[in-house]
Amino acid sequence: MEVQIRDAQKADMPSVHGLITELAVFENEPEAVKVTIADLENDGFGEHPLFHCFVAEVGNKIVGIALIYPRYSTWSGPVVHLEDLIVTASMRGKGVGSKLLKEVVKHGSALGVRRISWEVLDWNEPAIRFYESNGAKILRDWDVVHLDEEGIKTFLKQ
Repeated sequence: MEVQIRDAQKADMPSVHGLITELAVFENEPEAVKVTIADLENDGFGEHPLFHCFVAEVGNKIVGIALIYPRYSTWSGPVVHLEDLIVTASMRGKGVGSKLLKEVVKHGSALGVRRISWEVLDWNEPAIRFYESNGAKILRDWDVVHLDEEGIKTFLKQ
């Protein structure tokens, strides 16, 4: 089995969306996916792309993605944020995730970033072991904070 990693193309977004949905089901939040294929096409491939995506292919089938975007840290400067690294269930444990992560790290290094960061659910022990075995530090004393659409509206009414 040969895994090819490449930059995603606009035409890949239906497959990317399918993997995003698969991840949401795995994380017990299938209704949480609000982004559409059209959103991904517009947001990733417009005049000012909001993200960059790598895809992993076996044959002609996309079996994994790594979606990243730039951030800026007041402590570190330029940072790449890995929003999601997703490998379809049937391909996990076969090196696809490692190849995607390596591509993200190579990309970040080429950009000269000082950090690549992402989140992992505390119950996802296989992912935690994978990240730690690849040199990542899991910062367990930080909590992720989100202000969702409803929270934004509520906040602005104050």
